[in-house]
Amino acid sequence: MIIKTLASLINLNHPQQYFHWSIFTISVANLIIIALMFIIFGLAIILPFPKSKIFAPQEEPKLDNKPADEEDKKMWTYRLRGLLVRILPPGKLLPDRQPAYVASWIYVFGVATLAAFGLVTLSGIALAIGGVNWWHESSLGHFVNSIHLWSVELFMAFMVIHLWGKFWMAAWRGKRALTWMTGVLAFGISIIECFTGYLSQQNFDSQWIATNGKDAINATGLGSFFNLMNFGQMLTWHIVVIPVLLISFIVIHVVLVRVKGVSHPIQKAKGKTAKKALKVAEASSWRGPTRRYDILKEGFTAVIIVAILAFLLASTLSSPDSPPITIATWAKIAPADFVGTSASELAGASMTANYGPPYNHGTRYAQKLIVSWQTIGGVHEPINTAKTFVIEPLTADSSDNPKLAQAIKQYVDAPKAQQQIWVNNYLKVIPKITFKNSAPLVPKANDGPVPILLSDELALAQSGAIDSNLLAQQPFYNTNYTKPLLFIEDGSYFSSVAQSEHLTGSQWGVMNETGSYPGQPWLWLYTLWYQIPSFSKSANVDLIAIYLTGTATLLLLLVPFIPGVRDIPKIIPIYRLIWKKPKKV
Repeated sequence: MIIKTLASLINLNHPQQYFHWSIFTISVANLIIIALMFIIFGLAIILPFPKSKIFAPQEEPKLDNKPADEEDKKMWTYRLRGLLVRILPPGKLLPDRQPAYVASWIYVFGVATLAAFGLVTLSGIALAIGGVNWWHESSLGHFVNSIHLWSVELFMAFMVIHLWGKFWMAAWRGKRALTWMTGVLAFGISIIECFTGYLSQQNFDSQWIATNGKDAINATGLGSFFNLMNFGQMLTWHIVVIPVLLISFIVIHVVLVRVKGVSHPIQKAKGKTAKKALKVAEASSWRGPTRRYDILKEGFTAVIIVAILAFLLASTLSSPDSPPITIATWAKIAPADFVGTSASELAGASMTANYGPPYNHGTRYAQKLIVSWQTIGGVHEPINTAKTFVIEPLTADSSDNPKLAQAIKQYVDAPKAQQQIWVNNYLKVIPKITFKNSAPLVPKANDGPVPILLSDELALAQSGAIDSNLLAQQPFYNTNYTKPLLFIEDGSYFSSVAQSEHLTGSQWGVMNETGSYPGQPWLWLYTLWYQIPSFSKSANVDLIAIYLTGTATLLLLLVPFIPGVRDIPKIIPIYRLIWKKPKKV
């Protein structure tokens, strides 16, 4: 039984399995990832660290203060070099000694995170060189994508373990608050980077994340210029804009670690004088016992280990790539749903027709908590569902179809009230529609030219022409999939596929992935709010989730300044498992 279970886990393309407890629902794949992270964290603070020679305390080496003539001292170059050497002397930039208390496996996860990030970057560059469709069409490209996926999983897992370790060390002590904050900011930016990466996949998972994620982004008013359904824009954010920010914060964080050094073991002091002396000591350079530290060897070893892990995971587990849903596939597989959705677009009764900014002036889905940022953001991508999804595609195809051209003219020239009567009557008979050779057989009703319009709409959709038409409406690059995705989302077929893949909001969908692959378990905090009944039933649930997640992130960022919270590591002495007293020299 155990062997059979393990074998089934290797085949990650089989249907996902889920664990349910109270309001929590999590996939087995993500549960395994999180469990392994906890196990690794526990082992890192419990397992003995390799022993090495301890050196007696010694004075910090003085900087090279070679005398310079007065003209040299006025040079900008001389002054800048002197400043950099004072802030980060070579002995700190590339140290060969470190404090003796740095003798726990938990310390290696900072370097492991950097090693994984390097592999993420290299595999991402390879994917970019291969082109956006390469990994969908080529076995080599798919393998590179698998390495990219698993290196990302390793990167995020190592970073979270590193963050856990630094929290329980209270690593912000000794005037290291900025070091902590830059690390948290790098973590937050990494989540955005991973999110845009998922949006750049051009498969079903990316479609579902985009159509659902847009509601939260639109609720904040940012949807007018950060469009999750614009593949070209998301790819640009993913490979250009966000990496620049992420690399910048990583560099700043690493430099601060080298300048300030690692935080000292937690000590407790009583009395104002003793506490003041302890703060001074924590902010000072370590003067106690040291041990050898080959930073380059450690970094090289981490790179090799991470590369081997990613290669093995990519080779044995691969990566998911469920084909995207197009209007053509939707119309072929679920013609009744397509015809019914098209009728609702004509009637202005669909979700998109009443959505609100940035697509139209509807109010049904415009979220507001004191302020409606969505309304303030305004309409930036106007969509009239009847015109955009039905009339315009049909008109483009009516030049060789006199019957269709006449039906379009009859419908467009009719008063709005008459159009509504026709469509409403058509909607009433939709449950009775049957199909013969893919053509809808509609019972008689006072529905005017609507049956002709929607019969041709179905045929046009099945041929793939509507997909092409909605993309061709763009003025330049055809990378904005907003219109076809909104049209598809208005139907029930799209959500039924997502439901079967366990990707809906009530299923913790943003954390999941198609098949049994791990998704984004680090997004649990954001997904949590959608599982709370009082929130999930609110029309403003996306704004609630954004506000609460933002508040929690801000609290994490400001931990060094929050009394009580910053003292948790001292109250719960996990640090005693990390820092062992070194033997006397």
